[in-house]
Amino acid sequence: MQFMLPAATTIMQQVAAALAEDMGAGDLTAQLIAADKLATAQVICRESAVLCGSAWFEACFHHLHKDIAIRWLAHDGDPITANQKICEIHGNARAILSGERCALNFLQLLSATATLTRRYIEAVRGTKAVVMDTRKTIPGLRLAQKYAVTVGGGANQRIGLFDGILIKENHIAAAGGIAQALAEAGKHDAPIQIEVENLEQLQTALRCGAKLILLDNFDLAGLRDAVALAGELADDQVQLEASGGITLANIRAIAETGVHRISIGSLTKDISAVDLSMRIVV
Repeated sequence: MQFMLPAATTIMQQVAAALAEDMGAGDLTAQLIAADKLATAQVICRESAVLCGSAWFEACFHHLHKDIAIRWLAHDGDPITANQKICEIHGNARAILSGERCALNFLQLLSATATLTRRYIEAVRGTKAVVMDTRKTIPGLRLAQKYAVTVGGGANQRIGLFDGILIKENHIAAAGGIAQALAEAGKHDAPIQIEVENLEQLQTALRCGAKLILLDNFDLAGLRDAVALAGELADDQVQLEASGGITLANIRAIAETGVHRISIGSLTKDISAVDLSMRIVV
């Protein structure tokens, strides 16, 4: 399966920044190895996961030495298991050793996001709900993490503040109300979403023509009432999104209320890096 990677220039910028942070003026320890020595290494996964981040992994090594060869035994989106060999690397030993940490950091982080996303996807399977990400990402790695969400089977929301409007409680307060905020938003050529905190606000948003509405921290009964109200007032033209307090324990029940979308900040902010290990074998 093919996923929409960020541009190669974006990946290289992220990799270059990570390597510069790690290596500074040079890797002192790698200089213990002869400059022309070749080595072969392999990466092993120590737990079940969904693989993601191979492009960043490769870029770390190729940034240091263009002739390093990597043979993948699993690919982005593949389920991997404990003690499974993921790839083999061959080339300049110094470059392999210098790139190891940054390459694994990208791979274990992005695999973590893909793995957690896949768990949520499995939890709502059979419902109409779409699992979506948020802007709660690691600074500098938003495009990488949003890619990982899609690898796990989830969907992306707006990339940033520039490509969509999300009217939250503070925007509503500053604008003077829901009607005023939506009227001003309508002057822009961008997708518009508004957050509501109760059924009264939902009713107001619907009557003002809102088509994409975020239900913030609604309980299950409130979500069911919101779905019924939207169907009554908007004839299924409105997309409702549940957000706040979503966990693997409750997402199935939330999906079964009939909401169209469920956004989960933990996909990109509350993750546990997948346990990966690289070993020189020759």
